[in-house]
Parts: sequence; structure tokens; C-alpha cells
Amino acid sequence: MDLKPHASGDYSIAVVQANSSLEDQSQVFTSPSATYVGVYDGHGGPEASRFIRTHLFPHLHTSEQGGISVDVMKKAFNATEEEFFHLVKRSWQARPQIASVGSCCLVGAISNDMLYVANLGDSRAVLGRRVPTERRNQVVAERLSTDHNVADEEVRREVEALHPDDSHIVVYSRGVWRIKGIIQVSRSIGDVYLKKPEFNRDPLFQQIGSPVPLRRPVMTAEPSIHTRKLKPQDLFLIFASDGLWEQLSDEAAVDIVFKNPRVGIAKRLVSAALQEAARKREMRYDDIKRIEKGIRRHFHDDITVIVMYLDHHQGSPNGRVKEHSTVDCTSAPVDIFSLNADEADNLLRVVS
Repeated sequence: MDLKPHASGDYSIAVVQANSSLEDQSQVFTSPSATYVGVYDGHGGPEASRFIRTHLFPHLHTSEQGGISVDVMKKAFNATEEEFFHLVKRSWQARPQIASVGSCCLVGAISNDMLYVANLGDSRAVLGRRVPTERRNQVVAERLSTDHNVADEEVRREVEALHPDDSHIVVYSRGVWRIKGIIQVSRSIGDVYLKKPEFNRDPLFQQIGSPVPLRRPVMTAEPSIHTRKLKPQDLFLIFASDGLWEQLSDEAAVDIVFKNPRVGIAKRLVSAALQEAARKREMRYDDIKRIEKGIRRHFHDDITVIVMYLDHHQGSPNGRVKEHSTVDCTSAPVDIFSLNADEADNLLRVVS
């Protein structure tokens, strides 16, 4: 989606698929008074991220009359976690693998010039903020979310402090830090087998590479929440799954948005990430686009990018958005980068 209006500006969306089943899901909800953004990066399968896409936003929408708040966001995350747990509880006897499905969850809400960012996992929200200098205005990147990934030393210390009697709570194996040698993120929706001991089963743990079942929770669904009063120098926000941030730094992504036209800006960020993934493998950009889904996951992850421009300081938003609208930009998992130019143009016209 090249460009659409929201209450405080414009937004642009792009998604590229690498897994056999698209595990990234995302959506934007707009109303005359508020905008909500969600990016859900699933793992172990697409079930958890798809579940969040249909269950999280209603908890936020029902509270809109009373206004968004930190407490409202925490309750929405908790309710979604509980609802997914009950789904697993109903299904897992017939399908035990559902207990190992989970998703990162990144949500942004803008209302009355207040920004709320809540996240679990390692999807990321980054602000592009103008900074005046002697010669000209420049833009700097400001990260507004916390990466709950044990690749980060501070997160490893946090996990280790919560489990002082377990010297193997975080394990370094084959160049990667993982909780119990299984998973990199420390917070998520789902991953019930790492939160509810009664869902541990020997066959399941052997299948995913863990030697023994766990006896107590090693992950949580408690979100980190950042609040900010938006200011005129706050230009835009980038919400993206870690597939983007594995390839581009915060500063590189902000620089691309700042220096290029708005229309199609999310697609431009995805393209830059794919070019970087190709460069790392000493491939051409056109070659990486031809790799089939599933196999392509060895070269890059699913990538979801939502860019939100912030024009709140240019006048009242009234009239920009006249009714409620929800965009589920991953409801049809079509990878526009695997199409030829004419097919891609036709697809974009249909989506618009």
C-alpha cells in the first residue's frame, strides 16, 4: 500500500514473504481521533500472529471512548494472551505442536498527540526526529521499543536474574544465544510450552531440540510500553518486524525515509533490506527475488514495514479520516517482489 491517510498524517505498508507460510501479520486501524498500528512476527508457524491480528485490536477499540492508556494496552495484551492460551488448551491434545507456536507483538497507538508503543519480542518502532544544525536540518533515529532478545547482553542479564538457580537458562550454541537453547526472544504471545509447565511433553521437546521438559515459565507476555507526547520535530515512525532490522540499522532506515518521496516509502525500505541481504551473500538483487518461498528464508526473514508520517503540527487532523477503517495488509500473502513489473503494478492498483 503506497500511501493512505490517517488522523495525524499518511502511512505506507509493504510486506515480503520468505517463509513457506507467511508468519508476519500486520494491520492499521484509523478513526477520526486515533490511529492504531500492529506488527506481529510469528515463529513456529503462522497461527499465533494470525490470531493476534483478529483478537488484539478489538480490545483496544472497545476502550476508545475512554481513551487509550498504558493500562488499556496492558489489559489488551493480557486478554489476547489468555485467549490464545485457551485456544491451545482446546487443541493441543490433537495437535501438540500448537503449544510451541508464538509471536512477537508490536503495537502503536496515536491519540490526542500522545504516542503509545507496546511490544513483546524483537519487532521494533523507530522515530525519525528533526534536529536543527548550523547548516541545515538533519534527522536522527530514536528507538521507541525494547528488543526482548537474548542476543542483547542486558536482556540476558534480565533473564538470568529471574532464574538465579538455573545456570543454563541462556545457552550459547552455534553462534547464537537462546533461552534453554530453544528461542531467542524472551517475551511473546503464545509459546505456551515455555510458560505453562503442564504443556511440556517429552516428544515435543525432543522435536524442537530441547533435551528435557521445563518445570517453570521461562518466557512472559508482559509488554514494554513507551509513551511520548508528540512534538513538531517528530516527523515519522517506522514499525517493522525484525526481518528489516536484521538488514538495516535504525539510522539507515530513518535516512531512507527522510530523503525519499512518501509514496511507496515502505516498499523502498523493503527493497533496501533485500538489496542488503543479497549483498551479504554476494548475489544480485534480481537473483534473490527469484528464490522460492521457504528456501528464501535461508537468505532473509519475512519483512513487514509500516511507515507513519506525523503531520499533527501542520493543523487539525479533522477531515483527513472521516470514518473508521481497518487495513489487514497481510490478508493475502502475495509477494510483490516475485512478480514482473506489469503484474506488480496491477496488484498495487488492486490493493489501492
